Amino acid sequence: MGNKPSKSMQHTRALATFSRAWKLLRAFRFEQSRPDIFYGALARDTASLIDALCRDTGLSLSGAKVLDVGGGPGYFASEFENRGALYFGVEPDAGEMAAAGITLSNSVRGDGTALPFADGTFEVVYSSNVAEHIDKPWAMADEMLRVTRPGGIAVISYTAWLGPFGGHETGLWQHYIGGEFARQRYEKVHGHPPKNVWGESLFAVSVREGLDYARDKELLAAFPRYHPAWAWAIVRMPVLREILTSNLVLVLRKKPA
Repeated sequence: MGNKPSKSMQHTRALATFSRAWKLLRAFRFEQSRPDIFYGALARDTASLIDALCRDTGLSLSGAKVLDVGGGPGYFASEFENRGALYFGVEPDAGEMAAAGITLSNSVRGDGTALPFADGTFEVVYSSNVAEHIDKPWAMADEMLRVTRPGGIAVISYTAWLGPFGGHETGLWQHYIGGEFARQRYEKVHGHPPKNVWGESLFAVSVREGLDYARDKELLAAFPRYHPAWAWAIVRMPVLREILTSNLVLVLRKKPA
């Protein structure tokens, strides 16, 4: 059973507070050393975000089939199941799937650009911080919409390259000089390559690319994921949005055939 759509995105805006942003920022420091802390916090936030978006778009997360594209080792599953959703995950890397020792019956190995599901299977399809790790992010977005049922939503959240976290673990400024420079400097300092390797598992994806992709789609919302609601206007500011958005969320509704 669905909810009445909210044109103002009131539930999602209510979630977007400075305290939430600060908690997530503090969790980022554990991404490499304690991934259970980092991904646990990100999973709780993602489930809360998707729940709010569902309420704002006339859907109900409870009882909905939800597909997590690039779900990794399964940290997100319990958070969605606790909210009554039927969670499914797809992940291309077998090592990543097994990394946390979590066993999920509804997760499959598959490519986000060729999802192994029929058209219109899920009420909600989302990817959290995946687009910047593949070389064809908008082919993945097309696939996400394909497997979304008409009236359902696809949510794409990704780290913008020119934001401070565009280089991921390679640093806050090094990627501004260049992705290859950031990779080499990280390897020199730490004695091993970064987890996210420029040109292999880390790519430059801009805010403008996402907005351009959504231009001919039914775009319900576009906002910086980790910012307070009063800062959402940043995405309407060319140039500045590339630096200040950090992580862009696109909420797309699947149009009827």
